[in-house]
Amino acid sequence: MANPKRRHSKRRTAIRRSHDHLKGPAHSECPNCHEAKLPHRACPKCGYYKGREVVEVESKS
Repeated sequence: MANPKRRHSKRRTAIRRSHDHLKGPAHSECPNCHEAKLPHRACPKCGYYKGREVVEVESKS
């Protein structure tokens, strides 16, 4: 089984790992209330999905 002859430098390791970071979740705009929401999910602000209300949302007033 092959073994590395020398250890990789910290710089080389860091450059390789520079693209391994996590990305945040994608957001889309709700067509009803124009708030940011996760795609393919009901809007948490108004409760609408694909133009119809699917979740009842209590108003805070």
